[in-house]
Amino acid sequence: MRCCLRRSRAGERISLVSYAPLRRWAAEAGVDPGAYDEVGPVFVHTDRCAGPDPALGYPFAETGALRVFRRYSGEGRITGGTLLRLPDDPGHAQAAVDEALHTAFADSEVALVHVRAVEYGCFQYEVRRP
Repeated sequence: MRCCLRRSRAGERISLVSYAPLRRWAAEAGVDPGAYDEVGPVFVHTDRCAGPDPALGYPFAETGALRVFRRYSGEGRITGGTLLRLPDDPGHAQAAVDEALHTAFADSEVALVHVRAVEYGCFQYEVRRP
């Protein structure tokens, strides 16, 4: 669920909509994302959503899942990425996400990171430079 960054639950009303994950950041930064302005499907709650629960930590830090951490420059261009299989231990999965983000932002050119599921390339969430 893109609106609250968690998996849907039985009985919840959800909708599938098109979303351009780089577009909002690019507009705020005053840059043209060019060919990287991709549009893809995301699920959201049909009814009002309270948004992400900060107590849950990083969303989609599922054990054993494959994730790609795609890096973007301040001009909205891809600067690289990291492929990561999250560890099977839930405590280590969170640490692996932290390490991947720390590594991405160690490059001063990186302005934001998109975390995606590898299997379908689905956008999971965005992390902007702190």
